[in-house]
Amino acid sequence: MTHIPQIKIPATYVRGGTSKGVFFKLADLPERCQVAGEARDKLLLRVIGSPDPYGAQIDGMGGATSSTSKTVILAPSSKADHDVDYMFGQVSIDKAFVDWSGNCGNLTAAVGSFAISNGMVAPDRIPKDGICTVRIWQVQIQKTIVAHVPISNGAVQETGDFELDGVTFPAAEVQIEFLDPADEGDGDGGGSMFPTGNLVDDLVVPGIGTLKATMINAGIPTVFINAAEIGCTGTELREAINTSPEWLAKFETIRAHGALRMGLIKDVSEAAKRQHTPKVAFVAPPADYLSSSGKPIKASEIDLNVRALSMGKLHHAMMGTCAVAIGTAAAIPLTLVNLAAGGGARTAVRFGHPSGSLRVGAEATLENGQWVVKKAIMSRSARVLMEGFVRVPGDCF
Repeated sequence: MTHIPQIKIPATYVRGGTSKGVFFKLADLPERCQVAGEARDKLLLRVIGSPDPYGAQIDGMGGATSSTSKTVILAPSSKADHDVDYMFGQVSIDKAFVDWSGNCGNLTAAVGSFAISNGMVAPDRIPKDGICTVRIWQVQIQKTIVAHVPISNGAVQETGDFELDGVTFPAAEVQIEFLDPADEGDGDGGGSMFPTGNLVDDLVVPGIGTLKATMINAGIPTVFINAAEIGCTGTELREAINTSPEWLAKFETIRAHGALRMGLIKDVSEAAKRQHTPKVAFVAPPADYLSSSGKPIKASEIDLNVRALSMGKLHHAMMGTCAVAIGTAAAIPLTLVNLAAGGGARTAVRFGHPSGSLRVGAEATLENGQWVVKKAIMSRSARVLMEGFVRVPGDCF
């Protein structure tokens, strides 16, 4: 029997923040995959190794977690005053779909350096030494992100001494600014930072009860609930949740009903086809705990604890976009995040997560009765792990 041979596609395997993904230049994709649609999704699924009923992604580049089942497509920007167009695809591990409904804040840290190294930033804007400012247009969420990338001798500086909890080795610091981060998503979330019009809602979840919830569109649509209200402490590590089908089912039910209340879906059954958004996270006041690496996290060193789920599992650290949501909500008095951090006005918070802690800043102002956040800032790092080609069967798309 004759089989179609494999083809090879230029690609780069990159760590950005606490995530890893396969990066492509749009022009390098097969022609029919250069436009959104079934062919592109099939190609990315095969690259990553999905759908995999074994949940291991052995026959692909994925790492069998939501943090490592990711793809990025970049192109010179078609938008004025921007350098690069950025598209992010969250690849399901065990199902045959790619979720394009949101951004990846962690991989955003690598977009600027990739753009510089691949000729998407004008040479006269790249200093010999110093910081290069890369203007990123995130296509799906229609937002501007600015990356401040260190440059040494005219090239991206990846090595350094910046330490990021959840990443084993230090690297160069990349500061990321998310401009006007509110009202993320695909425009169907109510058109405001708080789609229900409330800082805190009573969210009715069948089989669980009525929960206090802050539902916010900032960074990524997120449903925040109080840890204590669902029987958690806020200091849980991954194993406590991810080894329990009961806990995972409970959080997915909360997420689905939150999505419905936020206007992201019209029926709870649609949540299964929209795994990437919204996120569900639970918050608690600061408390001591041991991180997943055994590092002690002291209550005196953080403002609150936050745990978040991504693609149905408790995240090993914190999604970058969810960190933006945390920083934004913390800056607005009387949200559940703000109250867990002690309440009052604040321009930054340091929160505990399973791998350690993270600081994120945001400034909120009340304008004409509506809360407005112009910018959220956090630091990440990024590093190219491998570059060359990925290979896939020529008939897989």
